[in-house]
Amino acid sequence: MDSGLEGVIAAETVLSHSDGERGILWVRGHALPELVAEHAYEGAVALLWDGFAGNGLSRDIIRAELGAAREAAFAQLPDWLDAAAGRPLVEGVRLSLAFLREDSRPAAILASLPVAIAALIRVRQGASPLPPDPSLGSAADLLRMIRGEPVAEPMAEALDAYWTSVIDNGLNTSAYTARIIASSRASLVSAALGAYCAFTGPLHGGAPGPTLDMLDEAAASGDIDAWLERKLAAGERLMGFGHRVFRHGDPRAVELRKALQRLGPGTGRLAFAAEVERHVREVFARLKPGRPALKPNVEINAALLLDAVGIPREAFTPVFAVARCAGWLAHAMEQQKTGRLIRPSSAYIGPVPA
Repeated sequence: MDSGLEGVIAAETVLSHSDGERGILWVRGHALPELVAEHAYEGAVALLWDGFAGNGLSRDIIRAELGAAREAAFAQLPDWLDAAAGRPLVEGVRLSLAFLREDSRPAAILASLPVAIAALIRVRQGASPLPPDPSLGSAADLLRMIRGEPVAEPMAEALDAYWTSVIDNGLNTSAYTARIIASSRASLVSAALGAYCAFTGPLHGGAPGPTLDMLDEAAASGDIDAWLERKLAAGERLMGFGHRVFRHGDPRAVELRKALQRLGPGTGRLAFAAEVERHVREVFARLKPGRPALKPNVEINAALLLDAVGIPREAFTPVFAVARCAGWLAHAMEQQKTGRLIRPSSAYIGPVPA
């Protein structure tokens, strides 16, 4: 038994495959660099949903469906926005999902997230929510709805590359949650809501925000090496470094670094993060000789990219969820079509009756 189910195969899937030893990630038979360069976010959604939410889906079809669905989601803001306005943003987005109709289609569920995120951010800034522009891609429209004006194309492309890179990653915790819920034949809304709740934990989708907190802590320390030595000696986790599956390097981190570099060498905290990475390599090698190098994972590059395109830190997890929700829905639809009710066994270790 492994309490974390590591190595246990719990589903057969056509959606994605990750190989930590080789550092590869495939989505529906497409390697990650190709997925980012040739398909982009809406194209990746089309690949994941094809055969489940429709047949012959394409990037253009999904882009049009999501654009129309954002308009419908904006019309539903009065149903929940006042109740969510005083909550932390992560909670507000959770509430927006809970208000969706039980029979909502996949595009309606996915498109509700960027509309909710932008509306909650605008309200917190004392501004009115901005209606979507269905002619834009999802990334460009989210940034426009947050800022109140169109953004430069490289900004939208960077966010699009981020969403495409992290759209699905095998049977991760939130995807498995979606499959468990869907296996009972509960609705897709229920599966997406449950997956989102699992995703918000700090060991899963809640990690990018604390990664920036760690960089702030490193900058304030005045001595990065001494700061790292204290953290490693205390057994503390270095947010943004290491991965349970991709132990030898995270291919998603590579794609996000490319997107960051296209924004310009002076973008955000990129230079300082590179300095921290160098210190981590050197200190880790000195303190733990013979151990595999501690490499940056998707979290640190995701945090840097979201910060660079102007996403507030409190919105990092919900914006990450815009990507993953496409994967959750694909897993839920696949489970409903091909899987059984998921019902594992447990080993009782409690007291025995007299």
